[in-house]
Amino acid sequence: MPSAPRSRWSAVARTPVGACAGLLLLAVAVLAVLAPLLWGDGASAVDTGAIQQGPSGAHPLGTDGLGRDLLLRVLVATRLSVTLAVTATLIGVGLGLVLGAAPSVLPRRAGRAVTSVVNIAVAFPGLLLALFFAVVFGVGTTGAVLAIGLATAPAFARLTQTLSASVAGQDFVAAARTVGVRRLRLLTRHILPNIAEPLAVNATIGAGSSLLAFAGLSFLGLGVQAPDYDWGRLLGEGLDRISVTPAPALGPCVAVVVTGLAFNLFGEAAAAALGIRTLSRPRTAPSTVPPAPATRTSSGDDRPVLAVEDLRVSFPGPGPGTWTTPVRGVGLTVRAGEAVGVVGESGSGKSLTAMAVSRLVEPPGHVTARRLEFTGVPLLDADERSIRTLLGTSLALVFQDPMSSFNPVTGVGRQLAEVARHHQHLSRRAAFARAVDRLRAVRVPAPERRARQYPHEFSGGMRQRAMIGMGLMGDPRLIIADEPTTALDVTVQGQVLRLLAGVRAERGTALLLISHDITVVAGNCDRVLVMYAGRVVEEIPAADLFTAARHPYTRALLAAVPDLDADRDRPLAVIPGRPPEPDRMPPGCAFAPRCPRADARCRGEDPEPVTYTPGHTVACWHPGTDHTAPAQKSGTVGGAA
Repeated sequence: MPSAPRSRWSAVARTPVGACAGLLLLAVAVLAVLAPLLWGDGASAVDTGAIQQGPSGAHPLGTDGLGRDLLLRVLVATRLSVTLAVTATLIGVGLGLVLGAAPSVLPRRAGRAVTSVVNIAVAFPGLLLALFFAVVFGVGTTGAVLAIGLATAPAFARLTQTLSASVAGQDFVAAARTVGVRRLRLLTRHILPNIAEPLAVNATIGAGSSLLAFAGLSFLGLGVQAPDYDWGRLLGEGLDRISVTPAPALGPCVAVVVTGLAFNLFGEAAAAALGIRTLSRPRTAPSTVPPAPATRTSSGDDRPVLAVEDLRVSFPGPGPGTWTTPVRGVGLTVRAGEAVGVVGESGSGKSLTAMAVSRLVEPPGHVTARRLEFTGVPLLDADERSIRTLLGTSLALVFQDPMSSFNPVTGVGRQLAEVARHHQHLSRRAAFARAVDRLRAVRVPAPERRARQYPHEFSGGMRQRAMIGMGLMGDPRLIIADEPTTALDVTVQGQVLRLLAGVRAERGTALLLISHDITVVAGNCDRVLVMYAGRVVEEIPAADLFTAARHPYTRALLAAVPDLDADRDRPLAVIPGRPPEPDRMPPGCAFAPRCPRADARCRGEDPEPVTYTPGHTVACWHPGTDHTAPAQKSGTVGGAA
């Protein structure tokens, strides 16, 4: 049975575009190989009795100034013309790929310098650059090849930079960074394979452009020099006689057009073939599977798995020297086996807090905290290598969109195995066997077969299960689930939540669950943190959420949840207004413009958190009333509503 790549190319070859591309490219390749062998002597034979004749039966395109047959010369020139064009294209593509990928690998300042050089070079027309380099390197074949290669490199570098940037923001790249994948491997494994299709198309189109550029340089006398000849030289000689007969110029023109069309059509066919790329798959996994980490038992250490105090995340503001701080002083703790939920509207800073904890906020973003410790290790002070090893083995991330969380051009099993190979130093087979075992642990059916499939072959629920399985490849102390059920239906949502609860019960793993759905958080967490405008405005035990919530924002979120007993004749409850923009934060309480209880004090002073009962903290000047007096104050409590 043919392999998947061969089957894919065979299918493309049966399409009209693929068939035309294959036939034309095959014809050009055959001519390039055989024409000099078959007609090389005839193309060089001088006949003084047939100088500059027009088209005839003996000479279909006529003869040149030495009586040499022009048709034979056009055919023989195929090898040199195509070879030079392909060589120049390889130089341009190779150099462009290096320059375009450099910002993803080099340090920030060096990457910016390379990007600036590319931007300056792209500002000049390609033909002008080619002429400039041709003069620099000198007249001749070598100079023309280098000139065209260097002239095409900036455009290819810009394309590579743009495509790389579009992929670098995907969740699966963030997950790879978290597990500690190095920059070079991140580039070659996760970024470049995902942009192979447009790069292949542009490379083949670039070959056609290089062919035309070479013909132009030779036409101007800067390229191939006598006694060698290519289509450009033949075109220049034919144009001298175009007023008498167009045939000598028509032959090289047709050759350039047909060959350029062959390259372009081949690019379309290659794009179709690379659309679903089949990479090498691991062989059958061995029967022995590495044992899963033992269930974690309490060691008497009461230190939290995650401890955060006064976490702030800032980005450069719209004006020079200004900063925007969308996360403003967040504090939270998560202990072993505990589930802590974080709720709030979009833009409240929930996901950005999780990114900061995972060390995924990159420059120019700036993260500060009075305390940011994971398993007792200060994340802001430790060296990068040890941090990546710690996060790659002890922290699991489950993102909102399971489709974007996986590399679409790599098998699911290989992506799970990458964690074990990188951090546990397992062999390829052993790592793949462990990936199959983890898929089985999260109840993915037929895990051996599924491990060899691609993410698009999984349903949404199975992709989310596989994402949890990726987190279990190590020995996670904490799972950060950022909207893990948003894109799933209610049935699958319940399955995923039960799976997370089972992992907590079996392994003692802590869970930080981020969601817009306050009822999901209340039903699956021990404590709930309500965030608004980058701050935690209320922290409350989940059991007391519906009966003892005091902050007006928390109560508004609860009121907005549809209820079966609600009056159908009345409109659903909504929170008026919109959350403030991070760069336009109002003075005082950020919720004051939307709060019915706000007064002058709320609009002028930002409230500090107040502890009412153990585990219940509220940051509000006018919290809702209940029958519990404040147990501890870290600020002044205003009048109750």
